[in-house]
Amino acid sequence: MTGEELSDQQELFEHHRFKVDPGQSAIRIDKYIFSRMENTSRTRIQNAADAGNILVNNKPVKPNYKVRPGDTIQIVLPDPPREIELIPENIPINIIYEDDDVVVVNKEAGMVVHPAYGNYRGTLVNALMWHFKDLPLFSTGELRPGLVHRIDKNTSGILVIAKNELALNRLSKQFYDRTTDRKYIAIVWGVPDPREGTITGHVGRNVKDRKIMQVFPHGSQGKHAISHYRVIEDLGYISIVECKLETGRTHQIRVHFSHIRHPLFNDDEYGGNQILKGTSFTKYQQFVRNCFKILPRQALHAKSLAFDHPVSGKRLFFDSELPADMQNIIDKWREYISSRQS
Repeated sequence: MTGEELSDQQELFEHHRFKVDPGQSAIRIDKYIFSRMENTSRTRIQNAADAGNILVNNKPVKPNYKVRPGDTIQIVLPDPPREIELIPENIPINIIYEDDDVVVVNKEAGMVVHPAYGNYRGTLVNALMWHFKDLPLFSTGELRPGLVHRIDKNTSGILVIAKNELALNRLSKQFYDRTTDRKYIAIVWGVPDPREGTITGHVGRNVKDRKIMQVFPHGSQGKHAISHYRVIEDLGYISIVECKLETGRTHQIRVHFSHIRHPLFNDDEYGGNQILKGTSFTKYQQFVRNCFKILPRQALHAKSLAFDHPVSGKRLFFDSELPADMQNIIDKWREYISSRQS
């Protein structure tokens, strides 16, 4: 299928493009694509390859083709019928900046960013579709209108959303080129050593549980991922860490810190919901359990974001306060440590 034919069928097909990382090992292309696309079966990918709809460097390949570093992969899939209509919902959202091209929101923990299987209602996208119901970009029926990045359901913090196609494309390129600047605050178990450093390791779907991620240290699977961090406060059993992402993989901070054995406080998917540091005294154990109740989620907040405005080119910077649940936990641990030292 030629590029022109692909263009003619955009309304009937969904189109995806991947650039294979320099350190990628040789694996079957159907397996490679399957690990990078949510809600798509391997059979569906193989059928696309058999139909000539998977191209590598602009040439059709079969499902058993072995990917090579530097390959450019394009896949065109029949657009599956939508299982449910996306409903605009009048849900409050915390908008901290808005103009004709972008909107910046401070998302609360507990809100899913975009609709997916099992979460078609109550998402940030449902709220945006209501808020921007008169904008063409939000009335197309797309699952992710305006989204150029995302944060996990139980992570709070700052997101930028495009309001038109020009802004969407230009912002997407900034995130792809890594010219944005994102900083997170996390509470982790223990104190990382060194106190300032970099965590590297390919991040991909866990081989036993595809709902979570894992680190592949030697790059055998997954995508290249880099997280920079520095400890900004040592509270003995836990520490407050500032993280700067160089890449933006799913669950990147959470899985990277779990990998170095300092999981995020109360992260139930990566082991942080266990009492990993401290004493066995009943009083201490109860104190930690009370903290888990106050912060019933992973202790992670997307604190700041900087990017170039997609139209004016001006560098914009947005910062946010820590949410009350995380600040409350920090205050309680400070008080606990202080009482033990007095």
